[in-house]
Amino acid sequence: MNDYRILVVDDEEDLCEILKFNLENEGYFVDTANSAEEALKMELTQYDLLLLDVMMGEISGFKMANMLKKNKATASIPIIFITAKDTENDTVTGFNLGADDYISKPFSLREVIARVKAVLRRTSPTQGKEVQEQLQYKGLLVDITKKKVSIDGIEISLTKKEFEILLLLLQNKGRVFSREDILAKVWQEEVYVLDRTIDVNITRLRKKIGEYGKCIVTRLGYGYCFECE
Repeated sequence: MNDYRILVVDDEEDLCEILKFNLENEGYFVDTANSAEEALKMELTQYDLLLLDVMMGEISGFKMANMLKKNKATASIPIIFITAKDTENDTVTGFNLGADDYISKPFSLREVIARVKAVLRRTSPTQGKEVQEQLQYKGLLVDITKKKVSIDGIEISLTKKEFEILLLLLQNKGRVFSREDILAKVWQEEVYVLDRTIDVNITRLRKKIGEYGKCIVTRLGYGYCFECE
């Protein structure tokens, strides 16, 4: 599974949705915000990359980037500017603010995806990003390396898909995943997988993890999430 999380910040809602759709098809987790003000209220440290428009409301993309780079908690988050401001001075300003790339509008989606992949390759592995080996919630322990799950030290048997669903939800506690999201992340290239398949796997998973099954919550009309008590 691809665990990279991307935030797209642009005041053009249609463009945000187009970028979100195409990046999610590449396996990324993608959120959107339609202003810098909205983005700054989010937990930005969870993102591996920000795509920022420059010309937005009172807080421009340049100003937002400057704010992030001055904050130790967000200073290392890679930034790609996507903007119609494409003069040499604008580009230089972007890079001087610490941007990792600068894409001028109009652009091709293939170009954006290629540059996103390039920036993530440059920034994530070379920074020695630690690979989390275990996830734990109270007595529920998921060993990512050994692909094992235990409750209070007692191992429980999960299928590959059940394990990957649990891992996906536990890695993103509180985030709601639609059936389509889960299919894209867990089943990926497999075809002829029905929505009902997700429900069946979720039901089995809930039973197998006992008291923690109630943490896998159904949001009617939206999907599933793992909620801490």
